[in-house]
Amino acid sequence: MAYPKKRTASIVAIGLVLIAGAVFYLYYFVARPIGTGPAGPVVEATEFSRIWTERSVRLIGLGDSVTAGFGADSIEHSYFNRMITNPADEFPEMQNISLSTVLPNLSFENMSVSGSTSLDHIVTIDEKLKTFNEEVFGLVVMTTGGNDIIHSYGRRAPTEGAMYGATVAEAEPWIASFRVRLNTMLDKITANFPGGCEIYLCDIYDPTDTVGDTPSLLLPDWPDGLAVHSKYNEVIRECAAIHPNVFLVPLHQTFLGHGSHCRQFWKDTYVAEDPTHWYYSNVEDPNDRGYDAIRRIFLNSIVENSRLLE
Repeated sequence: MAYPKKRTASIVAIGLVLIAGAVFYLYYFVARPIGTGPAGPVVEATEFSRIWTERSVRLIGLGDSVTAGFGADSIEHSYFNRMITNPADEFPEMQNISLSTVLPNLSFENMSVSGSTSLDHIVTIDEKLKTFNEEVFGLVVMTTGGNDIIHSYGRRAPTEGAMYGATVAEAEPWIASFRVRLNTMLDKITANFPGGCEIYLCDIYDPTDTVGDTPSLLLPDWPDGLAVHSKYNEVIRECAAIHPNVFLVPLHQTFLGHGSHCRQFWKDTYVAEDPTHWYYSNVEDPNDRGYDAIRRIFLNSIVENSRLLE
């Protein structure tokens, strides 16, 4: 009667393997913990312990839902608002680290609109961004291009401003147009601040952590998606490089390891100290911790590059 025992043992073993495989899959491929507490790089307090300038400074937010703060727990937790002043529940290490602390004559306006594309942003600049007098120095923070890529989630045929599903060949003329449009936007913004301005421009993050497997985001497969995304980022980096008053904010690099593969320790993008998901439930916007990280990289970029600190 040994045969039934062996068969039972085999069935049990197979069952255990299947259970272990299911647990492994759920833990490393499905579960995406958000985590708690601060997120992103350290911002040194030293430069925020003194006034940078008494000059009138105008902070402008331009772009899409990332700058609008969609997905944050509250509007006070958007990166834009957190840059200006600390919310009531600020983390201890970030207390008094804000632009209002170091710029006593700071004013601000957020012109960003959720769901907007770069085609909308150039219209916003033309129609809503006024020309300031020479006494005002401009600080402009900007996220653009992300919606050009991800809209309309494969539900319609790809087109300029909504190119999801396009091949690289189809997207090439739209990418070329984006280059012209972005350079025009940067020139127009600069011209509106005759007293000088600095533009802090984000590249575009990748919720797939460089894998390009859009089904992991519950979106249709897009074989050329990663290549199109990379070409858009190339344009953003090129445009930033040729404008002396434009500084690249590394959103793409900062968010690697915090997308759909955040728990997969075998990947190069794995972040051992914080293997958590920084995206909102719609996968195209940050969650609250993601916005904390964005606030930090903007502040670090300003500290590193701004002539206001001279």
